[in-house]
Amino acid sequence: MSAFDAAIRLVYLAVASCFVLGLHLMNSPVTARRGNLLSAGAMAVAVAATVVVLAEAGVVRPWAWGALAAGTALGAGVGLALARRVLMTAMPQLVSLFNAVGGGAAALIGVHDFTRHGASLPVVLDVVIGGVTFSGSLVASGKLQGLVPGRPIVFPGARVLTVALPLAMAALSVLLLTGGGGGPGGGGGVALLAGLAAASLAFGVTMVTPIGGADMPVVISLLNAFTGTAVAMAGFALGNTVLITAGALVGASGAILTKLMADAMNRSLGNIIAGGFGTGDEAAGGSAAQGRARSLSADDAAIQLAYAAKVVVVPGYGLAAAQAQHQLHDLAELLERRGVDVFYAVHPVAGRMPGHMNVLLAEAGVPYDRLADMEDANAAMPQTDVALVVGANDVVNPAARRPGSAVSGMPIIDADRARSVIVVKRSMGHGYAGIDNELYTAPNTGMYFADAKKALSDITAAVKTLVG
Repeated sequence: MSAFDAAIRLVYLAVASCFVLGLHLMNSPVTARRGNLLSAGAMAVAVAATVVVLAEAGVVRPWAWGALAAGTALGAGVGLALARRVLMTAMPQLVSLFNAVGGGAAALIGVHDFTRHGASLPVVLDVVIGGVTFSGSLVASGKLQGLVPGRPIVFPGARVLTVALPLAMAALSVLLLTGGGGGPGGGGGVALLAGLAAASLAFGVTMVTPIGGADMPVVISLLNAFTGTAVAMAGFALGNTVLITAGALVGASGAILTKLMADAMNRSLGNIIAGGFGTGDEAAGGSAAQGRARSLSADDAAIQLAYAAKVVVVPGYGLAAAQAQHQLHDLAELLERRGVDVFYAVHPVAGRMPGHMNVLLAEAGVPYDRLADMEDANAAMPQTDVALVVGANDVVNPAARRPGSAVSGMPIIDADRARSVIVVKRSMGHGYAGIDNELYTAPNTGMYFADAKKALSDITAAVKTLVG
């Protein structure tokens, strides 16, 4: 091994170590930003080292350097623009779109390696997992963005096709690995690879379309694990240790997060993949229960909050949709100046992706030590004077405690066990599960029907007017 090769391997080792440390730092909201910056910096070093390796090898033609530079500038520019301009409400679909890019890139690497060296297990897995991730992530992003209906989409023969496609992918993979197509130079091998790619792309679509909006946070996490696995396979195909390490970390952490998210919804991964749960967010419209709900004014809500000793805030997707996190923080600060103990109860699957509410509240400057997990919040709920539910639906539905409902067994935040409940919501419309929320008609609940931003601003103004 030359001194140059040894130096590059040491750089790659340092980069891999930074990835591991960065992932560890992301365990806590306090250190997550540092972990993200460390990982991004390590990736920049890895890219620079790879450029040095290519230059040393002398295998890149002058025009190809121009293409690489143009592609890097375009990709970095688009990524930076999207990351800076996207709203927090659109972050889940952006993450899903990035998953698609990663999966598609890994699949293309597999195709390129096949044309040069023939079929191998990493190449086949690259094409299969990358293709499924690419098309599945695009469908998931479309569902979240509203370009594809959020409800489960099932057409005649869809279940049969979903079962037949993996069987076809397995058969094509075996033929490729055993040389049934005549190798990369033969037309048979190319045809088999094309068929494998087409089957994987089709399976990504048929896998995600039957899955409803309620399961989208889990689907995003699962597809993220797929992306990491595809990248790791690309690393094996190219013999690049950084890709192997980074892909393995993403794949493993994504798989663990998927399991945790499924447990938080009390649903097995098999049930989620089978689809059919969730109708999409129905913020508009009403239900038969609307007549039994007790409506509050801003003054009513202000008096309850201002004279409470302890208030727990339960945020949901409605808070993100209204971009009302700053108004919520302003109200909480006003109450704290009056001596009210205010903390936030964040459900693991609140919003549309893991950690959605945590990031949203951090953006508004909510102190990390005021965020309580579900277990701690539920333990304190009976001693809480007011539970302020802002835009949350299924994650606070008491129907989860009894069998027979769409959310039965799902762990929830026990907002109904507070002495008083104030729900800020635009209407009595259903959440993703498509059922009435029994919290809204409970005797200790008052409904404030308005957009979250307007409602919280009005309540804050009422507190200032009524009690100073």
